[in-house]
Amino acid sequence: MWGLGALLYLIGFYQRVAPAVITDRLMNDFALGAAALGNLSAFYFYSYVAMQIPTGVLADRWGPRRLLTLGAAVAAIGTALFAFAPSLAWASAGRLLIGASVAVAFVSMLKLATHWFAPRQFALASGLALLCGVIGGVIAGVPLRMLVEAFGWRPVMAVSAALTGLLAVAIWLRVRDDPAQAGYATHAASTHGGAHGSILRGLVEVLSYRNSWILLITPIGVAGAVLTFAGLWGVPYLRQVHGLDTRSAAAITSALLIAWAFGGPLLGQLSERLGRRKPLYVATTAATLLGWGVVVFLPLPLWLLTGVLVLTGIVSGNLIIGFAYAKESVPARLMGTAAGVCNMGPLLGGMLLQPAVGFILDRHWRGASEGGARIYDAAAYQAGFGLMFGCIALSLVLILLSRETCCRQKA
Repeated sequence: MWGLGALLYLIGFYQRVAPAVITDRLMNDFALGAAALGNLSAFYFYSYVAMQIPTGVLADRWGPRRLLTLGAAVAAIGTALFAFAPSLAWASAGRLLIGASVAVAFVSMLKLATHWFAPRQFALASGLALLCGVIGGVIAGVPLRMLVEAFGWRPVMAVSAALTGLLAVAIWLRVRDDPAQAGYATHAASTHGGAHGSILRGLVEVLSYRNSWILLITPIGVAGAVLTFAGLWGVPYLRQVHGLDTRSAAAITSALLIAWAFGGPLLGQLSERLGRRKPLYVATTAATLLGWGVVVFLPLPLWLLTGVLVLTGIVSGNLIIGFAYAKESVPARLMGTAAGVCNMGPLLGGMLLQPAVGFILDRHWRGASEGGARIYDAAAYQAGFGLMFGCIALSLVLILLSRETCCRQKA
């Protein structure tokens, strides 16, 4: 039950970072500069972010089975549209559909977990969900590049669309919202129906708390830098500045994603043991700023650059602290909305920084190209990635202004 939902989340993460290893093909096929490519990739985030708040309500009203089935079906259509796109406009529409559809996966997985798993297993299910996402990101690295080199990016995306369509059928046939529908005892608490309330009213109330704003904006820099580097610009940077082939560059960006995945649960558990949120969040944000500062502004040998990226990925996992921090900063009845607001931060980071870095790269382009794809020098990438560094510096200032919850729910 849960695993089929996890597969859609895996596909969603795969689609999120897939453009990183096909930047040269996309630039050539659609005659794109860096700004246009960043915008094409970010179309995924535009719709994904927009779906974060309503997804929770839809999961409650429709149930995970219907929502996951519809999500997988629309994702298949969007992927097919992207695969066969004759122009940039059609490719952008495909990315927009993909982002909106896979946005339902994570919340639906958590909804299934509350019904099918015992309460003591919920944290494990949440951790495994993030692991599934990163596996999708790793598949979109070296394996995807090998397939693209062998068959071309359009056939590979067409097969991805077909597999996603088959997943939609499997979800409809197999998944049930509650064990009672299959003759088993449920783990969900009785809710007796109840009103869903106004989405807008809950959102306004959550945003009336200072911590909610801070914990929404902080991940834009911290997690946004990871999604921008590993999700789009890291591979061309490692190819064009450090002379790596695409597979080797993708392996390094995959290592950053894996470190990010493992860092989250480790930092979350450490925060629980400390009994405080703010000190560890401040320390890891400062470490993230230092890590990206070293990567962006210092000339490093490749082995040291890789090591710094991995360490930076680990401390960037502090967004898990942010989720708990945000939920504790509002009354319990607003926890779900607070989680949705906080989850928008990392996605806003990818949505804003990917095209912004591309815009700066184009501003510093010196006219070099290869195979229809633009080539940018080290100074251009330093200027582009300097924007990420500035955003993380803002994140550090903001998190210093947050109010400690001491790991206790606000009354």
